[in-house]
Amino acid sequence: MATYQELLKQQAALSVQIEEARKREIADAVNRARQIVAEYGLTEKDVFPAGRRSPVTRATSKVAPKYRDPATGQTWTGRGKPPKWIEGRDRLGFLIA
Repeated sequence: MATYQELLKQQAALSVQIEEARKREIADAVNRARQIVAEYGLTEKDVFPAGRRSPVTRATSKVAPKYRDPATGQTWTGRGKPPKWIEGRDRLGFLIA
């Protein structure tokens, strides 16, 4: 049975081999993709259509304000932390009709 130190050396050697194989395979994949793009004359929009976005970059829509401070005209949507001018007060008096 191998010792702990021998196994650690094997693990380090395997990590190096894994990283080299990964780099080699990525380079091959990129070359194949470039060949296909050149062969068919594809554009960025063909490969990455604008309709598909990752969930992280999705656009947020604006929300209409629900409350207005009559003294300053500042508004608040009712989302998030309440501003100082409405905090601790009855919100019905600040509702926008």
